[in-house]
Amino acid sequence: MKQAIQEGFILDVLRHYTPVRSFYRLAKTVENDPEFDRNRAQKKLRRFVEGHDHAIRLKAEIMVDHFHDQVLAQGRIGGDARAMVVTNGVERAIRYFHAIRDYLKERKSRYRAVVAFSGDHEFGGAKLNEATLNGFPSRDITEKFRRDPYRFLVCADKFQTGYDEPLLHTMYVDKTLSGIQAVQTLSRLNRAHPKKHDAFVLDFLNDADTIRDAFADFYRATILADETDPNRLHDLQADLDVAEIYTVEQIDEFARRYLDGAERDQLDPILDACVTLYRSDLDEDGQAAFKGAAKAFVRTYAFLSAVLPYRNAVWEKRSIFLEFLIPKLPAPSEDDLSKGILDAIDMDSYRAEKQAMQAIALTDADAEIDPVPTSGTSARTETELDRLSNIITAFNDLFGDVTWEDRDRVGRLITETIPARVASDTAFRNARANSDRENARIEHDRALLRVMTAVMKDDTELFRQFMDNRSFKRWMTDTVFTLAFERAETPKTAATADS
Repeated sequence: MKQAIQEGFILDVLRHYTPVRSFYRLAKTVENDPEFDRNRAQKKLRRFVEGHDHAIRLKAEIMVDHFHDQVLAQGRIGGDARAMVVTNGVERAIRYFHAIRDYLKERKSRYRAVVAFSGDHEFGGAKLNEATLNGFPSRDITEKFRRDPYRFLVCADKFQTGYDEPLLHTMYVDKTLSGIQAVQTLSRLNRAHPKKHDAFVLDFLNDADTIRDAFADFYRATILADETDPNRLHDLQADLDVAEIYTVEQIDEFARRYLDGAERDQLDPILDACVTLYRSDLDEDGQAAFKGAAKAFVRTYAFLSAVLPYRNAVWEKRSIFLEFLIPKLPAPSEDDLSKGILDAIDMDSYRAEKQAMQAIALTDADAEIDPVPTSGTSARTETELDRLSNIITAFNDLFGDVTWEDRDRVGRLITETIPARVASDTAFRNARANSDRENARIEHDRALLRVMTAVMKDDTELFRQFMDNRSFKRWMTDTVFTLAFERAETPKTAATADS
């Protein structure tokens, strides 16, 4: 990746990466205080607030305003720049499509949005697909998107890999990304164009550290940490056979029918018979172990068969059979002890704040990645029950939405008073002028703690949040550092001011 960027074949998509911090506050709507599975409940609450109509509308406004004011107004790609909105599901994509469409009309913008997802989906009591929402066939999406008035492409999984559009300049991310998926998704922006000099990412769900870790493996040379053991296939085959969910005759018959071009109505009966035994003969742990081993076999064989001259018909047929069987295997049944929590809460407030733009610097060193995993995972998460009131309190604390007595005064403290005091700190000024940004950050954090201790008497709530709320402390530290770094004077100027 480094060489390709330097030679101009692709653009650096991390050069202008900007995270957006979301703050929300939930309220309990029931009198009693029932218990729920704490971990599952937290995930459901996060999905609830991020998918709430108010949150979608606010984020859509941020996207549209940013694209008009910071992309189009600055003539990116000669005024032909396009934007992609990456969402975490079809329902979310449809909601964004409606919100962006409505706000574009309110702005009296001449531009429009396109939505992309696969299949038909129920939404608002109607069955919708790409064609019904866009007003043209799905096959025309890529061509239409290149022409006005279409400037926003709202996606649910579709177009996040393999899509090659040099006019794509800006990406708005509202989907949790990590690993290779993060690299593949953000890399939709890296295609070169004669008038394209940069790319921009506005990310509502991920942080810079996660994205940096995802890209680091591919920046320089990538070295395989260890080899994938071909003999592991024998072990996986034995683990699968001992469950007695299928017979060799079933595998052979399925592979024969598939290779002869049989339709699904001839293939599914064989698979359904195996699923019946999977349900009846295996307990929950057995089901998890079997499904994990099946996935590991398919994954390992797919990799090894691409690099080794395999002539093992037995493994080839088994791989074909398992590819079709795995999607039909239901997950082990578990009681959802977080069920009903969304009926007991409501969103009290939501706001989103864009953080400072930053260039994510990747480590200029070779990366080491692990070989293809050849073991299945069958571990199950332990259930941790907690009271609804405690879950809501922990959720509100995590995302830093504080009920300040004087919000404006606190805002001035964080953005003006405290950065000014930190900027005048002698140790920070010296590090700012004579050292690199990393050392300046270390001295900044020390100076900020000294300043916060000094304001403790007058602003106990601010001090308490800074010391006790890790999410709020991280956000405040980043904000003050950005502002103080810009305000810090050189030692010579400071000395003159002090005298």
